[in-house]
Amino acid sequence: MAKNGYTEAVGRRKTASARVRITEAKNASMMVNGKTAEEYFPLEQMVKTAFSPMQTLGATYAVTAKVQGGGHKAQADAVRHGLSRAIIALVPEQRKDLKVKGFLKRDPRAKERKKFGLKGARRAPQWSKR
Repeated sequence: MAKNGYTEAVGRRKTASARVRITEAKNASMMVNGKTAEEYFPLEQMVKTAFSPMQTLGATYAVTAKVQGGGHKAQADAVRHGLSRAIIALVPEQRKDLKVKGFLKRDPRAKERKKFGLKGARRAPQWSKR
């Protein structure tokens, strides 16, 4: 842990990026952009996604995250990625448990750009014989 009392890491997914800071606490809590995770994320499933590294390890940390870009789903995945990286920085022995679950892998899938002469990324105009 750094001298300022927290451990920080960055998580990403699509165009969303999350800067996550964790401090040790008795109860698990999460603040995302100044709101609780339950207030910020519209669906319960997204809150579970964000908390999943702590639930997997049975750890309790006070988490604060600054998130920008993407949608709520991508932001929840970015928080999960950043939280996993921060836990690894604090307790390297837990890397294997998080790696097996796939929390440390940055999901590289993103929207492919549209190319000129095509209707979308790959969709060609309809072919006409005459």
